[in-house]
Amino acid sequence: MILGFMWQRLALIRQFKLNFIRLLRARGSADEIAKGLALGVFIGMTPTFGVQMIIAIFVAVLLRENKIAAAAGVWVTNPATAPFIYALGYETGRLLLGMERVVMVREFNYEAIKQFGWDLFLPLTVGGIVLGFLCAAITYALTVRAIPVLKTWRIPRWPRPRRR
Repeated sequence: MILGFMWQRLALIRQFKLNFIRLLRARGSADEIAKGLALGVFIGMTPTFGVQMIIAIFVAVLLRENKIAAAAGVWVTNPATAPFIYALGYETGRLLLGMERVVMVREFNYEAIKQFGWDLFLPLTVGGIVLGFLCAAITYALTVRAIPVLKTWRIPRWPRPRRR
């Protein structure tokens, strides 16, 4: 019996469930929530790791979109998915710009490091923006249809552990 509910005690799973419920109960229409989530996903695909949530909330305030959904959308980029997202973004940008793959600098002077950074940052940004638009469009299309269905779900409370 104890093992059956052990997975429910994990803080990460509990936090995900609480944030999912908060997103579902967010005020606004399905369109507003979907726009906020798509905005967050777009920002999550750009190479702004570490400040994505701040940027998403700031842009959501400027555009008057759903701030909670925008903050939730940046979770697409997390420590487990970031290497794959940024690698795909870099390769996409590199191919679109017709650039060669970046090679590690052999001499550490200002000019070499500046060129290395530019050769890495430019394709990563261009690829991130292209993938961001694509993923944001897909997120919006799926979310605007899913929110009305998900809002009707009754999510049961998790049983609390018994105190001895």
